[in-house]
Amino acid sequence: MSSDDNTIDLRGRNRGRTATRTPNPVDVHVGSRVRLRRTLLGMSQEKLAEALGLTFQQVQKYERGANRVSASRMYDLSRALGVPVSFFFDDMPAEIAADKAASPEATLADSIDLTSRANLELIRNLERLPDVTARDLREMIGRLARGVEEINSTVKLGDAA
Repeated sequence: MSSDDNTIDLRGRNRGRTATRTPNPVDVHVGSRVRLRRTLLGMSQEKLAEALGLTFQQVQKYERGANRVSASRMYDLSRALGVPVSFFFDDMPAEIAADKAASPEATLADSIDLTSRANLELIRNLERLPDVTARDLREMIGRLARGVEEINSTVKLGDAA
């Protein structure tokens, strides 16, 4: 606190960093959403940086959460990536949003690693399917899983013979 009033002096503090000097989890989440959208669009860091008037190193820092994204920069990112500003906060884990321990009600969707190249490729391929609803997709995946189970049981029966 300042000596002359009751205000808190934050100058020189680790703004945006935790006590252990690691990036703030919200900044890391926002950065991962920037990377997710950029990758889904097939856009390089260099191309995004050019659209924003930055260097690709600055985009890297945003994506890692090493640098915080200001409100005006977030607006620019949303326009360059074709998403609303709220996109960067979507799917934020409850423990980050509420700043508490992980919820026991976490779903499978909460545990999907959206930074994995394989998962991003799967999402990109799913988006290419024309006019497929979530219900259609669930039915197709169910049929695929049953087919794999049938093949596996046939192979096991063949091994036992």
